[in-house]
Amino acid sequence: MAEEVAAQGCPAAPDGGSSGSEDEAWPSPAVEAAAAQKREGWLRKFRELHMKRNEARKLNHQEVVEEDKRLKLPPNWEAKKARLEWELKVEEKKKECAARGEDYERVKLLEISAEDAERWERKKKRKNPDQGFSDYAAAQLRQYQRLTRQIKPDLEQYEKLKEQYGEALYPTSDSLLHGTHVPTKEGIDRMVADLEKQIEKREKYSRRRPYNDDADIDYINERNAKFNKKAERFYGKYTAEIKQNLERGTAV
Repeated sequence: MAEEVAAQGCPAAPDGGSSGSEDEAWPSPAVEAAAAQKREGWLRKFRELHMKRNEARKLNHQEVVEEDKRLKLPPNWEAKKARLEWELKVEEKKKECAARGEDYERVKLLEISAEDAERWERKKKRKNPDQGFSDYAAAQLRQYQRLTRQIKPDLEQYEKLKEQYGEALYPTSDSLLHGTHVPTKEGIDRMVADLEKQIEKREKYSRRRPYNDDADIDYINERNAKFNKKAERFYGKYTAEIKQNLERGTAV
């Protein structure tokens, strides 16, 4: 009976039923085009970001290389470079003047203003000009030159010593004059006056702080005292109560 019913059965579904469900499952061409356009925009932005990243990486590498070169150069390289560039410009200017048949020194003076010329003349006339600190050897040489310029030779004393010592006044490698020279009172006074001038000048430019006898001694040397002052300046307000408790003996 069931087989008869199955054979007679219900009418089959039309072919359009299955195709309609398939059409609803797949997107339309307009939706596909919009998705493709959006995907293309994302890919384009990704490529741009990738190119920017590579460019930034390249620029960073170049900057690191340049910084490494600068660090390996001597400390006064910039001054030397400027000096060499100035010398090259001077040489080119000399060649141009020689080609035109002109005197370079005259052309150079025509380009200098009156104020600069006056300032340079004053600098030339200045005795023992201070060129600034370069190293301790140069500072010592400058002081030596200043002291030797103050020496005024005493020709009378020189003649007396020459008569007294004869050829021994001009020592050689075999001379034994150590401890035989007795300075005069005038020479000693002159040395003392010069030393007092040096001390006075040093005190004028010294940044040493005056010593306070009433201050608490909480240091073992001058370096430790400076460190304690720095620590007190930065952390004193936070440690004042602890310090007072330690001084009173009531610290927990």
